[in-house]
Amino acid sequence: MNKSRGRRAGGSHTREEILAVARRRFLAEGYGPVTMRSIAAEAGVDAALISYFFGSKKGLFGAVLGLLANPPDVLAAALPGDPATLPERVLRALLGAWDDPASGRPLRLMVTAATQDPELVRLLRDVIGHEMIDRIAEHIGGVDARGRAAAFGTQLAGVIFVRYVLAVEPVASMPADELIARFAPGLRAALARRTRPEGHFGPVPNRGM
Repeated sequence: MNKSRGRRAGGSHTREEILAVARRRFLAEGYGPVTMRSIAAEAGVDAALISYFFGSKKGLFGAVLGLLANPPDVLAAALPGDPATLPERVLRALLGAWDDPASGRPLRLMVTAATQDPELVRLLRDVIGHEMIDRIAEHIGGVDARGRAAAFGTQLAGVIFVRYVLAVEPVASMPADELIARFAPGLRAALARRTRPEGHFGPVPNRGM
């Protein structure tokens, strides 16, 4: 019996057909529930062919949105290394992607479109949660890893939005090295483990009194 029956090889239009199925499924169902296998089944191709074309689910998402620099992939490449310099690495990698004329334009268009399209907002929120905040949390580990990762990601998103979408000065034209020097301490603080009791936001009480 031919196990490949019903599966098509990668012809000239196969990549576009996979993208069409993925775009519709992502927008209809969100990022998390959609699997590479289910996209392959609907497109009538082997799942290995999607991996060949796009590498991963993240890569497929980036291709769906027409991104030359896919933020989850940029983040994943920046995570390994000295934990002490993680904020600088991640911020430098993201700034490099957004500052680049070729990759930065589609990224800006993606965010601008998301402000006008509720379905795209939902999709991007899902991707940021699964592929960025969860990935950072897994990398840093420890107590309240996801909360710290979310705080870190929120600050990154704020910098990107202010610099590239709103173009607020002086952040919009600030050299990358200066911007990193100014924002890295806050990012590092977001990743720091809590030293106060859960839910306590005031001064730590003096137990010796």
